[in-house]
Amino acid sequence: MTNEEEEEDEGELSVRYHKTLDALSSLITKRSRFVNNNQSHRFRLLFHYLKVLELEDAVSQMKIIHVAGTKGKGSTCTFSESILRNYGLRTGLFTSPHLIDVRERFRLNGTEISQEKFVDYFWCCFHKLKEKTSNEIPMPTYFCFLALLAFKIFSAEQVDVVILEVGLGGRFDATNVIQKPIVCGITSLGYDHMEILGDTLAEIAAEKAGIFKSGVPAFTVPQPDEAMRVLNEKASKLEVNLEVVEPLESSQRLGLQGKHQYLNAGLAVALCSTFLQKIGIEDNNDLKQTSGLPERFVSGLSKAYLMGRAMIVPDSELPEEIVYYLDGAHSPESMVACATWFSQQIKQNQERNHKSSEQVKLQQILLFNCMSVRDPSLLLPRLRSKCIDQGVDFKKAVFVPNVSVYNQVGPCSNVETQAGSLTWQLSLQRLWESLARGEAKASSGSDFQVKEEEKKSFVFSSLPLAVDWLRDSARRSKQVRFQVLVTGSLHLVGDLLRLVKK
Repeated sequence: MTNEEEEEDEGELSVRYHKTLDALSSLITKRSRFVNNNQSHRFRLLFHYLKVLELEDAVSQMKIIHVAGTKGKGSTCTFSESILRNYGLRTGLFTSPHLIDVRERFRLNGTEISQEKFVDYFWCCFHKLKEKTSNEIPMPTYFCFLALLAFKIFSAEQVDVVILEVGLGGRFDATNVIQKPIVCGITSLGYDHMEILGDTLAEIAAEKAGIFKSGVPAFTVPQPDEAMRVLNEKASKLEVNLEVVEPLESSQRLGLQGKHQYLNAGLAVALCSTFLQKIGIEDNNDLKQTSGLPERFVSGLSKAYLMGRAMIVPDSELPEEIVYYLDGAHSPESMVACATWFSQQIKQNQERNHKSSEQVKLQQILLFNCMSVRDPSLLLPRLRSKCIDQGVDFKKAVFVPNVSVYNQVGPCSNVETQAGSLTWQLSLQRLWESLARGEAKASSGSDFQVKEEEKKSFVFSSLPLAVDWLRDSARRSKQVRFQVLVTGSLHLVGDLLRLVKK
């Protein structure tokens, strides 16, 4: 094939891929995520969809690790996939959300699915489901379709193990259509998606425990008493052997950074140990040897990689002057973990800078947004106070709207600059200004005024404008290096990556 023919084929594939993304976007319904009444009905429809796609038998025969939880799901699944791939197993990993391209959600042997395969499997499922739609049975919603697509991909690719991350909750999540996983895991529980899962830890734990299946072993990490009590009750009713696992020793090298990852890694080790025993690859006695973890576990843990979590990315235009520290933390507990990781990184940089013959001034900047369903008064104070406790104080905070909350499913070349309402970002700014001045509680009234020159924060109408401001500031301040923590939303992290990696 000539170069011209290859370019023509690539161009044709690109057109087909973007048409595919358009069709996928048509399944997005903004209200479906927050409406609780039809969850049960939508969940029952999944069994019909599996039948239409002729996947019932294939899914029933899959060897699956199923993971739910509030935080750490993606990391636990990533560690598990890496360990099992090191055993020579062909792995299929389904996670959410994606940061730049929807194909990130589907990984075969650690690599996201190719555009060509994604397009072929997508249309195979889409056309079959479309033919069977009616007033009573509509097309699946966005996430439901993606879960069905994952089953199609992993079945056709004949993977040895499927690692499924729950999208939201557990009981009515689309991934919970599976009937008999090999083993289940529940990561750390906390307050998130309360508009759907409930206002108490007990209610949230009950939803997460919805992935337990009769007789299927399950593992969790140490939980608050209220949550642990519910998990034990649910496990007992289903005769599930539920074990609590402790964090790995901090001497173990991990591919994912942050102290909290030792907890996720410990859970992954328990899940993989049980999985390997159940399918007859490892003997229980070998795995419990006192000399430490088997070499393939050690290797898998150290090679694990997950985009958007504890990630360090230099700016594409000014790599020496601006470095982004990206973490998609969006719950109160994960904010503390994020602040701890960021503070440790800053301390290390400060030590290196102090030893350097050419010292520069290091300034920390916060770039933040969170979804309006979250309570920023539970996020920003924890982030700020934890950093200050570690000796890190932000020079400025910058608040911007997300671009890709719902409608971005592919690697768009242009990050939109069009501004919508900034009411939410302005409320985040007011909260931050009150924290910066040591006020115990944010003022929510319109009379909250701060002199412009005294402000510790800015609101920009778009992310590109905020990045432009950072770059202009760096060019003006030759002896300053900006360390920018980007957090509060995985969507914001994805938008930033899309922008600075172009």
